[in-house]
Parts: sequence; structure tokens; C-alpha cells
Amino acid sequence: PMSDSEAMVLLRKYLQDRRFLFMLPRAVGLQMLHPTIARAISEHALHRERIWLHEQRTVTRAIEIASAERDMAPAIRFAHDHVTGRTAAGAKYHALQPDVFHFQHATYVETLFCMVETFIGPLDDTRRETLYRGCCDWYRRYGISTRPLPGSWPEFTVYFDDYCRAQLRPGPHFEQFRGEILDPSNWWPRVVPRRAIRAMQHPWARELAGIEVSRRDTRSLRLFTHTCRVFSP
Repeated sequence: PMSDSEAMVLLRKYLQDRRFLFMLPRAVGLQMLHPTIARAISEHALHRERIWLHEQRTVTRAIEIASAERDMAPAIRFAHDHVTGRTAAGAKYHALQPDVFHFQHATYVETLFCMVETFIGPLDDTRRETLYRGCCDWYRRYGISTRPLPGSWPEFTVYFDDYCRAQLRPGPHFEQFRGEILDPSNWWPRVVPRRAIRAMQHPWARELAGIEVSRRDTRSLRLFTHTCRVFSP
């Protein structure tokens, strides 16, 4: 097995690959199907109408945290302490609530794995578990409760599917972001073909948001993948 330090090196390698940024519409599509996350973005994000400007700031910071030499937990708490309110159903929320905070992180983890296997190639069991161990260390750097954190990649896949089934749902909270998710106007996702963005959506997002993926969409993603491989050997 690879060491913990090797796990972090592997994680940083993939996080710094621009193709991870190309794949972010997959993560954001899932996030905006979460009523609490969508509500928090719509009420507190600086660029709530242009979600990719918000993602540029938050994802860049998240990637920096994976490589930071200093403790970033105080900065995370400071940046999120004010993000509080009530959902459309009247329930209180806070951005640092462990279950919600971890799910948002988990969408990036799931998207990172999907990016690697889509753009680079399959991971064997050892490398997959090593990368996931790096993702766990990445999450611990936030200083948020690790109670929701699955201990292994197989446990993560079960957790992720169960959470999506129980917590995600369609509605106005998603619809206000649909256009920007599928047709990004800012940052690196804007260079991704729109058909490819539909094809890269997670099965839960496709089902809940009614995103139809055609053969042309699938071919577009395949062609985009090939193009990226040519320019990112």
C-alpha cells in the first residue's frame, strides 16, 4: 500500500489537473439539487446569479487547502460562520453543519474520481483506495467534524448513493441555477461543449432534474475527452 504522504501527492496531482475544473458541472449539478446548499448559495454567495464566479473562488480555495502547509481550519470557519438562515421549508441551516458540509466536499471527491477515469484511465483498487485516503486527509484539513466521513472508497460509494437518494430533490432551488450549470458563462467550465456537460452529469442529477442525454451528447464528451488527452498527455 502507498503511504499517507504518497496519497496526498496523488491527490494534489489530480486536483491540479485542469480537467478536474472542466468536470465541475457534475459536482455543481448535484449540489444545487440539495435544498440547503442551493438556499445558502442563493442567499449568501457574492455571485449568486453567476455561480461559476462563486465556484472559482471556493474551489480554488479548496484546492489550495489540499496543498497548504499551515492550518487553514480557522480561515474556513471565518469564511462560513455567517452563512446561516432557513430553508424554504423553514428548517434552520448553517454552512458548517457537518452532514451538509461533507456532502458538498463529497461531490468534489466523486467528480475527481469521475474525471480521472473519464479523462485519464481506470484506477485499480489499490490506487483508488490510495486516492480516497488522500481525499479523507483533504477533508480533515477543513477542521469540520469527520463524523460523516466514510472510511473507505466502497463505503463512500454506498454513502454517496444513499445520501443522494434521501436528500436531493428537484424544485425551484435547482431551477434558478439550471442555466448556469448546463451553460456556464464563466471560468474554465465555459470552454466545455454544452453537450459534453449534459453527458457528464451524475445519474442522480439526470433523473431528478430531467436532464436528457442523447447519443450526440455522449459523443461530444468522448470527443472532448480525446481532445484533452492530446493536449494533456
